[in-house]
Amino acid sequence: MRREACRLGIDFRIPVVLKGTGMYVPEKVLTNDDLEKMVETSDEWITSRTGIHERHISDGELTSELAAKAGRAALESAGLQAQDVDMIIVGTNTPDTIFPGVGPKVQYLIGAGNAGAFDVQAGCTGCIYALTTAAAGIGSGLWKNVLVIGAEVLSRFLDWSDRNTCVLFGDGAGAAVLGAGEAENSVLAAELHAEGEKSDFIIFPGGAVEKPATHETVDAGEHSIKMKGNDVFKYVNTVLPPFLKRLCSDAGLEPGDVDWWIFHQANVRIIDGVLKRMKLDPDRSIVNLDRYGNTSAASVFLALHEGIDKGLVKKGDNVVLTSFGSGMTYGAIVLRI
Repeated sequence: MRREACRLGIDFRIPVVLKGTGMYVPEKVLTNDDLEKMVETSDEWITSRTGIHERHISDGELTSELAAKAGRAALESAGLQAQDVDMIIVGTNTPDTIFPGVGPKVQYLIGAGNAGAFDVQAGCTGCIYALTTAAAGIGSGLWKNVLVIGAEVLSRFLDWSDRNTCVLFGDGAGAAVLGAGEAENSVLAAELHAEGEKSDFIIFPGGAVEKPATHETVDAGEHSIKMKGNDVFKYVNTVLPPFLKRLCSDAGLEPGDVDWWIFHQANVRIIDGVLKRMKLDPDRSIVNLDRYGNTSAASVFLALHEGIDKGLVKKGDNVVLTSFGSGMTYGAIVLRI
């Protein structure tokens, strides 16, 4: 039985358009060869299982600082000033602190004095949840310009002795500006899901209400990411293909009408598996996880920005952004660029 979901079609009262994108990654690069010196692994083992060759690692920069730099770049791309922004929404799983959130810090750092600001925590799908929220707010007339950011410093949340997780993740931030348009919608459809019964697939157990930080939780290694990788792989390959076909239909498209597929950059085998099940050309997927690893809520924005910046994604292209993550959450948004 199909679950009820938060859904958007093409009938916004006000057209919603993508105005600009931006990104920022820390300067420090950690290669697979570097990891060989830190944990029992190899470049061949990592590459064959994930497609990742290297990732960027924060050397003291906070999530809010990465987010602000990506946000400024997106505003410049959109031709807007910080004072033009009505709302800032940050998707993140690695905030500087449990509170205050990253969003208000970004608002201050970029000088967006007219904007509200808040965070969305929905695993790696936080970027899609944040974009959908922004689109709904603009389409209803609540906001005119929204800066949406995905930002993570996952390197602070890793057990660097666990080769199953420490090789996967990288740090970075990506951003997009959605705004009110004057004619045609660029947001064609969106849909969000969660299946909480699978919430144990990806967890960060220690440090909050369920397991407050103690010497015991630290000694037990509960302050780092834990993941059931095989369960995640099977789940995503099962739920995403029919979900994405359905969403394309909601947008008035066939999957073959989509010019570019931008998946959460978690694992190249997951991306290839979903594309194969949907009988889609893998060359229509933008993949950059080989250089950045899994940047969680930032990954879709990084790939979207690079696709536009390199001239792959062009005006008029139909683009599907989709992600999945802890919760388990998943979702997608269909854009006409």
